[in-house]
Amino acid sequence: MLAAGPPPGPARPEFWRSPLRGPWLTSVFGLVLLPGITVVFATGLLSYAAYNPDLAAVNDQTPDKGWLGFYLFSWPTSPSWLYRLNQGIHVTLGIVLVPVLLAKLWSVIPKLFSWPPIRSPAQAIERLSLLLLVGGALFEFATGILNIQLHYIFPGSFYTLHYYGAWVFIGAFVVHVVFRVPVMVRALRSRRLRTELRTGAAGTLPEPLDGTGLVSPRPAPATVSRRGALTVVGAGSLVLFAVTVGQSVGGWWRRTALLAPHGQEPGNGPNGFQINKTAASVGIRPADIGPDWRLTVRGPGREAVLTLDQLRRLPQSTAALPIACVEGWSTPDQDWTGVRLTDLAALVGLTDNPPDVFVESVERGGSFASTVLRDNQVRDARSLLALRVNGADLSPDHGYPARIIVPANPGVHNTKWVTRLTFGATG
Repeated sequence: MLAAGPPPGPARPEFWRSPLRGPWLTSVFGLVLLPGITVVFATGLLSYAAYNPDLAAVNDQTPDKGWLGFYLFSWPTSPSWLYRLNQGIHVTLGIVLVPVLLAKLWSVIPKLFSWPPIRSPAQAIERLSLLLLVGGALFEFATGILNIQLHYIFPGSFYTLHYYGAWVFIGAFVVHVVFRVPVMVRALRSRRLRTELRTGAAGTLPEPLDGTGLVSPRPAPATVSRRGALTVVGAGSLVLFAVTVGQSVGGWWRRTALLAPHGQEPGNGPNGFQINKTAASVGIRPADIGPDWRLTVRGPGREAVLTLDQLRRLPQSTAALPIACVEGWSTPDQDWTGVRLTDLAALVGLTDNPPDVFVESVERGGSFASTVLRDNQVRDARSLLALRVNGADLSPDHGYPARIIVPANPGVHNTKWVTRLTFGATG
């Protein structure tokens, strides 16, 4: 049996004293989050599609996705900056929304302690969706921020956790929106934004008591106006934008990306652009990429084994392409020079419409030591087994003696230290 009234503490409405809380302020934050979270979720799905997870097991870090992969499609290679743009929006907007999300959670925190916990089946569904919404939001934003900082402290694959967490979160988000949109519309119509932006703390009054449970029945005097609260949240988002967006824009602007992981640039010169994994960190030994290194190219019933000098004597092509990673950082276009994947396919008899290719590296540790590229990626004239960058040989940390570079491809699928290409295979 529940007690006649709520227990002492946060379950009692008078515990919450802020005169700012109410349907209107909560709805303003919700109005920002509604399109913002939708875009973040959509770009997250596109990022997953860019990995071509339906192509091969080595591409997919989220097993047993089942019908959750209903939207997957062949990721295009044009424009070459497509993945860079997608991840720039996903990461930058996600970071920018953090102050808005925290403000929204602050504005509705009394709802988490409402009493009694369950009053009706409909209220139970809404309450469950609220708990999943809050938990899912905190989980997704926290894991995303840790990932862009390269802090892989997760109890499993980031991709799996973040992907399934996103579906749980968006399910709760949709249920919450269905329940709350009518309330939000009424609340937004109850006050004019222009009027609130002209009202200081002295003129700030609580909203009328209603059935939302957000308005305090015993509010304290206002020490800040709603205008001030909105200004603080907006300023926080602008600051986060300013210290985040540079990692996606690249170039000089990367200096402004204070939240991006630093110390990843190996210095100046042709190879002086960002890396995530050094050769040493994945177990590359000098002998693995020394004079005895060979590239094996396989096709149906045929095989070619090439030394580095033989690769250099093949027709060379150059393509200006960026590297863009799931963490949101990207480089400006680098001038990559090497052998087209179509020319390597031709060495094993695949002269017309070469198929997918299974790419293997000599790296011994870490994820994505191998990948499968889709046929449209192989056939793009800008897709190379690169031997040089910006006029110089690749450095060991950038994949010497040979690495994959494909337009609009996630960075981890531009495999470094390549030792074998098997056309027509998926693992």
